[in-house]
Amino acid sequence: MKNEILIEETRNGLLENIHHGIICGVDDRLECVYKVGDEEQYIYYRSASKPLQALPIFLSDILTKYNITDEEAALFTASQRGEAYHIDALESLLVKLPVEEEELYCPASHPLNAAPKDEMIQNRIGKRRLYHNCAGKHLGFVTMCRELGFPVEGYWEVNHPLQQYMLEILSNLSEVPQSKIKIGTDGCGVPVFAIPLKNMAITYLKLACPDLVEDEKLQKAIQKMTTVMNHHSRIVASDDFICSVLLKDPNIVAKGGAQGVYCFGLKKERIGFALKVFSGSENVWPNIIASILEQIGYSNKDTIANVRNINPSIVKNDSGMDVGEIIEVFSFK
Repeated sequence: MKNEILIEETRNGLLENIHHGIICGVDDRLECVYKVGDEEQYIYYRSASKPLQALPIFLSDILTKYNITDEEAALFTASQRGEAYHIDALESLLVKLPVEEEELYCPASHPLNAAPKDEMIQNRIGKRRLYHNCAGKHLGFVTMCRELGFPVEGYWEVNHPLQQYMLEILSNLSEVPQSKIKIGTDGCGVPVFAIPLKNMAITYLKLACPDLVEDEKLQKAIQKMTTVMNHHSRIVASDDFICSVLLKDPNIVAKGGAQGVYCFGLKKERIGFALKVFSGSENVWPNIIASILEQIGYSNKDTIANVRNINPSIVKNDSGMDVGEIIEVFSFK
């Protein structure tokens, strides 16, 4: 496995942390035009797969049938973090959809964000499956089972027809044969897929540029889904988190996953990117992505500035004193 140093963190000039990784950017010829490390390395999508897993919903008439708002629909793509606007939309979905909370396979949880989690604990509000960060995805899974006539029981198992349907969509968009896709188990218990990093970038290229997808119905589903993600960006993560910050730019489709995986597509530039930080850190995503955008000459400087503001390059201590730096050391060959 060939990977390179992406980020160095220093404190008072002394090297403190190193983050190795790989990056691949593909153009609309499906060729790798930007790379760091081995773009053929197999990587698990983790939650970067959520938009792909949500596509069956957008391919169906479920949104119309159950009067789902665009804000609520964004939850099917989301790693929601339990803010009040997330909980309100989740509660509304639970009322509208033919789903019982007990049917969700994701475990009971408190919100990911500290403020709503602390508030619930202080008010002695218990954990719920609805508060799990993958709850929107699971609400979609159960609904799709009922819509397609699949059994709800076992929807989380790899051989279940719903999972096989999503595997077929992934194979189509990634251009990886189903037999070559590797499968593990994600944090919430459903299958998680691994493909070469280059092909992950291809999937996000196609999300950004659905005209590259031959199936017209799938094209329209992608357009609808990505529009919902852009218009309701804070639902996909939450305010000041990188997914939501990037999605505020209508030119970008983006989603991250656990253990340092990130994917995004640029619509006008017709480029898809995928990256993996092998330390598993999500903290350095903003630094890496801002550097990528700068290196390719991305025109929206406000987006770059907003991304940099998430994790500034100057490290400060608890008193606000400058004590170190986060330095992007990679460059595209």
